[in-house]
Amino acid sequence: MTTARHQQICLEATAYYHCISRCVRRAFLCGQDEESGVSYEHRRSWVEDRLFALAKVFCIDLCAYAIMSNHYHLVLHVNKAKADSLTDSDVIDRWLSFHNPPVLIQRYLRGDIRTQAEYNAVCSIIQTWRQRLYSISWFMRLLNQFVATEANKEDGCSGHFWEGRFKSQALLDDKALAAAMAYVDLNPIRAGIAETPETSDFTSVKSRLDNLHSPKASLSYLYPFIGQNNSTQEGIPYHLADYLAFLDWTGRYFHEGKTGQIAHDAPPILKRLGLDSSPWLRTYKQFEKGSMIGAKSSMKANLALMGRKRMSGTQLPIN
Repeated sequence: MTTARHQQICLEATAYYHCISRCVRRAFLCGQDEESGVSYEHRRSWVEDRLFALAKVFCIDLCAYAIMSNHYHLVLHVNKAKADSLTDSDVIDRWLSFHNPPVLIQRYLRGDIRTQAEYNAVCSIIQTWRQRLYSISWFMRLLNQFVATEANKEDGCSGHFWEGRFKSQALLDDKALAAAMAYVDLNPIRAGIAETPETSDFTSVKSRLDNLHSPKASLSYLYPFIGQNNSTQEGIPYHLADYLAFLDWTGRYFHEGKTGQIAHDAPPILKRLGLDSSPWLRTYKQFEKGSMIGAKSSMKANLALMGRKRMSGTQLPIN
């Protein structure tokens, strides 16, 4: 039975989520159909451009992404505090970036609100939009609707493009966040379509690495790495260099088909996160199976918030 969305997304438990959407049709979201020879590679840019546009407008930070041939992965950070700090004008400007204004809002913008009842209705609309600006469901809706519409138009067909609603996994602690980001950034390597992170096109790690060589202001759509002791800036609680070492180590293990005990070359970030190398790699192999991800202590502490009574097969503990 499908799990209710409120049991998958709870901001009291965590602001971080891993989201996945898969294409329902045999025709690819992206990539090339080997039977027909038709290339859909250009659709990766559709997804990426729309993703960046939404990240600029929504109060949802993009930690990691990977756009694959028939699905995509995102790691998102919900920034409710940012949404709450927006002025009413900011909320209206952001929401109307993707929507046409209703008549009442048009009148409000013209200064043509005449009664208290009308003003109260305007305030209610703005509050609804403010809440939607930090809603993962609305973020994913605007992303998937756009891609589906463009793909159906190009394919000359109609009907469902995605496999139902998106899947989300709550990332309950720093361990889970690091694991999810690595899992997402290494998707092309695991699928055998890239050799290294720096050649993994349409991934967040590729964007970050490219930016090291040629800094661009446009990288602001990605949530920054700030380290563990930085209280003056919002961002991912690791240093980029540590994360890259963690990513490289994990990618080498799977890409080269190694098995058994991991050698002494495991990066220091594993120790700082309290992750043992072998259990971490076993968890990595089955990462998509859980709807809650984190240390067992984190899961037990958040079961009630996530609407659950006990640990079950829908949770994936990271030891």
